[in-house]
Amino acid sequence: MSSVIASTRFSVLDRSRTREGRPTGEALRDTVRRARELEELGYHRVWVSEHHGVPGVAGSAPTVLAAAVASATRTIRVGTGGVMLPNHQPLVVAEQFGVLESLFPGRIDMGLGRSVGFTDGVRKALGRDKGDAEDFAAQIGELLDWFRGTSPTGVHARPAEGLTVPAFVLAMGEGADIAARTGLPMVIGDLRNREKMQRGIDHYRDRFQPSAWAREPYVVISGSIAVAATPEDARRLLVPEAWAMAYSRTHGTFPPLAPAERVEAPAMTDKERGFYEGGLAGHIAGTEEQVAHELETVLKETQAQEVLVTTSTYDREALVDSYRRLARITSA
Repeated sequence: MSSVIASTRFSVLDRSRTREGRPTGEALRDTVRRARELEELGYHRVWVSEHHGVPGVAGSAPTVLAAAVASATRTIRVGTGGVMLPNHQPLVVAEQFGVLESLFPGRIDMGLGRSVGFTDGVRKALGRDKGDAEDFAAQIGELLDWFRGTSPTGVHARPAEGLTVPAFVLAMGEGADIAARTGLPMVIGDLRNREKMQRGIDHYRDRFQPSAWAREPYVVISGSIAVAATPEDARRLLVPEAWAMAYSRTHGTFPPLAPAERVEAPAMTDKERGFYEGGLAGHIAGTEEQVAHELETVLKETQAQEVLVTTSTYDREALVDSYRRLARITSA
């Protein structure tokens, strides 16, 4: 194993993707079960996500799911990738993470994003609009104030006040600049657009201001990584998610994952085919040797301290096998 891979942390974001023909709740139970497997394999963190009104994603309450994951594991760090801060009052978010940190001390991460929902209906249901994301930096500042006990309201967040829960900014759009100005670690993707990702990383490092939360820049790069016995098997792992993305772009809704063989059988429109092929391109996928080589290249380019793997697929056993093979690469 190369020294650059050996010095990098590897973690997983599990979005609790639903599967065609399977109960929605099964995806959440799979996430908890997979977290135990990831812990045994030596991964550094497992994070869960927040999506609302999406047929293909069961993870709608990340702090609740994080509690279940933390309860089922012993040592792996557990967090969110992320809590969409514009959807919530910062006080409530601080209280939730204060409870998590109190129950599972030293294991909780607070990944924060700025999305306010993908459709007008979801935003209306949440009582939010697109403009709420414009206050993301101020919302982060307010959230951190609750942990420091410096809220100008005179109210104290219990049990969050005085606790230290590592905070991460999910960098989308201006997220890299916000992470730099607030002095927080940054999670940036995706691996399919290396030039754009590198520009965001350079911007973050150039403008980073040390804070009580992070003295130096800390970069987490995220994206899909698929490892299998053959390149063809690795590509098949990516097929269900690529089709779900193509379907969402052409039909307006993000569906449950379908088996790879069913995706490849029907004819696609030219528009669907274009999105589908685009969804398969640019990921890190292949045999262990091929993935190790590609990982070494991207880590040397970005000098990232951590990789957050975001792979989703229909075949749960194949997904765990991919994580097992990746763990062999990173711990050899």
